[in-house]
Amino acid sequence: MRVRLKQWVYAGGKVSVRKALVCFLASTGSFASAHADQWYTGSLVSPSGTTREGVLNVEPYYSYSQPLGSFDAHGRAGPASHPMQRMFSNSTLWKYGISQDFSIQLHTIVDYGWKHADGHSHGPKTGDVPFDLIYRLVRPDPKHYIPAFNLFVGMIFPTGDYKKLGDKQDGVGSGAYVFRFALTEQSTYTLPGNHELRLRVWNWFRRAVTSAKLTDVTSYGTAHGFRGRGQPGMSGQTGFSLEYGLSQKWVLAMDLARDWSNGSMLRGHDSNGNYIHKTGSAGTDWQIAPAFEYNWNPRWGVIVGSAFYFAGHNKSIQVSPQFAVNAMF
Repeated sequence: MRVRLKQWVYAGGKVSVRKALVCFLASTGSFASAHADQWYTGSLVSPSGTTREGVLNVEPYYSYSQPLGSFDAHGRAGPASHPMQRMFSNSTLWKYGISQDFSIQLHTIVDYGWKHADGHSHGPKTGDVPFDLIYRLVRPDPKHYIPAFNLFVGMIFPTGDYKKLGDKQDGVGSGAYVFRFALTEQSTYTLPGNHELRLRVWNWFRRAVTSAKLTDVTSYGTAHGFRGRGQPGMSGQTGFSLEYGLSQKWVLAMDLARDWSNGSMLRGHDSNGNYIHKTGSAGTDWQIAPAFEYNWNPRWGVIVGSAFYFAGHNKSIQVSPQFAVNAMF
């Protein structure tokens, strides 16, 4: 930035060099602080920490999942099975800051799934609802390279349809209460050229604390006439994200994460009275999610990108384009 020094004149007509120097430093300082005050929406996958006291953060995500293939038990990639499972999904984050270090958040999820010539959801279906308490364990201190650490503790409530389904595409819930917790880290660094880089690292863990009573067609893959119980297996996610400020409004974001899950447990009797007791196959996948963020101001922004599942076993290969709007009130 080229700064023009103005002449500051005393009543006697002499130039004050000291005042001119102060003016110059103030001008350059305001330029630097404007770029250092980076605006973010947050990346596509990483969980954010606490929000400011008295602030309501609302962030609706919209995504489409398209299968491209599948990974077998040995991690070998194969073609997608037909008919392919497709889905539109909306996941909206509602977060409110109770105090400087304590927030609560709720996710509402609506899905619509279908397979060509093999059924579809009977309208948009509301899924299970996660509710979390978020406590900031350590406040950040960028000058001393101390990151923020947050603890998430919550429960996923079984509000989605999971039994007596008109079509298996209607099965968007598990029927079980699932405890979950996470530890997250967030730190920010100023790079050459006064560009901000934000790093997030996180680890999620989920475990069902109840089982679901199953009847007829369910989200566990049972058919009409089945009677029994089911329970989702343990699962989790570990990952990190980077957000690089191209300017105060534009940010380049990237997530890299590994998901894992144990197989669901199923036991009961089918329509012929045969006893069934089995556990599904465990699976893992790796995903990368590049995206661009644009922020109109510190309170409003949008992010557009896509998640790509590029490795794993016993999981489908998917591409999931998505966008979200981030708003703070």
